[in-house]
Amino acid sequence: MRFLLLTVVLTTGVALAQRSAPDPPAQRLWSAGAPGALGSDDQDVPAIMAWPAKNPNGKAVVVCPGGSYRGLSMDLEGKQAAQWLNSQGISAFVLRYRLGPKYHHPSMINDAQRAIRTVRSHASEWRIDPAKIGIWGFSAGGHLAATAATHFDRGNPSAADPIDRASARPDFVILSYPVITFTEEPFVHKNSLRNLLGDNPDPRLLKDLSNELAVSKETPPTFLFHTNADAGVPPENSVLFYLALRKNGVPAELHIYENGPHGVGLGWGDLALSSWPARLADWLRNR
Repeated sequence: MRFLLLTVVLTTGVALAQRSAPDPPAQRLWSAGAPGALGSDDQDVPAIMAWPAKNPNGKAVVVCPGGSYRGLSMDLEGKQAAQWLNSQGISAFVLRYRLGPKYHHPSMINDAQRAIRTVRSHASEWRIDPAKIGIWGFSAGGHLAATAATHFDRGNPSAADPIDRASARPDFVILSYPVITFTEEPFVHKNSLRNLLGDNPDPRLLKDLSNELAVSKETPPTFLFHTNADAGVPPENSVLFYLALRKNGVPAELHIYENGPHGVGLGWGDLALSSWPARLADWLRNR
């Protein structure tokens, strides 16, 4: 028992020390302004915050914080995730993407794809292997990450912008209590749906952005984490995506913990939930 208590205290202490670190500057994804931008405030300017690993292993992850497509949990699901990735030798790029109700689809996925292309096109200067770039999303950010995993292109080799020549396909995907479905009514997260697609969404978009329906054999290997007690985004979202991955022969790993509310982040301070990043670390090593 003393060992377990010490583990929680040490983990919490490390977390507090990490959170005190200064945030890196935001780097615009489009120097001349994002396509479809409706202003020039921060909310109109998608950007990434680069957290390069001190001892990089070549992997990189674009991190998409959650917030129902209306806000961004930049500390719990951005900074903390980035610093955990750094502890694993992985460089992280926290994405500030555009949000509803001011913006709707496809602004958000355009931002996520541009982030992946940007990291890939600058891989050498960030000491990254361009074939080891993943995406990690939490809650609505999980929906964005799943959309990037199922709706991608390989780049336009004739594009004038060299960044647009890079592939937008992530090489691996991490989904933490993700929003996935917009068609399986009992499990739909209505706030995320409304902020992404508005009050009267096109039924074709509802189906297209129900990402369990968009999985193919080209979808990247995926790790999923959820809790059974999640009353915000039901765990069936993760289950539906996992079953679609399995049906298509895509390598996948799913962990559903019994207890824990929605939005637990890395689970710091909870003896059981704080073990889930270790499962992710094992999975990443096996990649």
